[in-house]
Amino acid sequence: MTAVFSHGRLRLYLLRLLDDGPKHGYELIRLLEERFLGLYAPSAGTIYPRLQRLEADGLVTHTAAGGRKVYEITEGGRAELRQRADELTALESDISASVEDLSALAGEIQTEVRGSVRDLKRELREATRQTRQTRWDRPAASAPPRPAAPTAGEPPLLAEFDQRLAEFTVEVGALVRAGRLSDTQLRTAIRVLDGALDGLRRLLR
Repeated sequence: MTAVFSHGRLRLYLLRLLDDGPKHGYELIRLLEERFLGLYAPSAGTIYPRLQRLEADGLVTHTAAGGRKVYEITEGGRAELRQRADELTALESDISASVEDLSALAGEIQTEVRGSVRDLKRELREATRQTRQTRWDRPAASAPPRPAAPTAGEPPLLAEFDQRLAEFTVEVGALVRAGRLSDTQLRTAIRVLDGALDGLRRLLR
C-alpha cells in the first residue's frame, strides 16, 4: 500500500469514493488505479477487509448484485466525511503530490532502461565487430562449435528451428563474452532473453 494511505487514510478515501455512489470492491480498486494513473493499484486483500470494517462500524452497507457485493455509504459514513473534511482535503493534496512523484520515478526508470538498452546495443555491435575480427584471426581449432546436423526423418521446419536455435545460442554467447558487458547490461540482456521466452510460451499455449 502506498505510504499516502498510512494511518487509516485509505478508509477515509474509500468513504470519499462511495460518497459519489454505490460501488463494488473491484470498481473501487479500478478508481484508485485511475487516480494514480495506473502506477498504483491496491489488491483485493487490501480493499475488502477495510470495507468489512467500515460495514462493522456502520459507515457502509452492502447489497448483493450479480454475485457481487455492492457497497453504499450510510449517513454515519457521510457524518465522518464531514467531521474529517480538513483531513480529506490534505489527503487529496498528498495524493496529487504522490502521483507526481510516482510519475517522475517512472520516467526516470524508463529513461534508465532506454539508456541501458542503447548501451547494450552499442556494446553488442562492438562485440559483433570484435568477434568477426577474431574469427578471421584465430586458428580453426578454436572456432565455436557448429550446430548439430538435423536428425534423419525430422520435419524440415523443426530441423531448421533446431539449427537456428543452436546458432543463436553460440552467437549470443560469443557476443556477450567478447563485449565484456557491465552487470547492468548483462541484467538487461537477461531481461531481453526472458521476454523472448515468455513470448514463445504465450505462442505455444
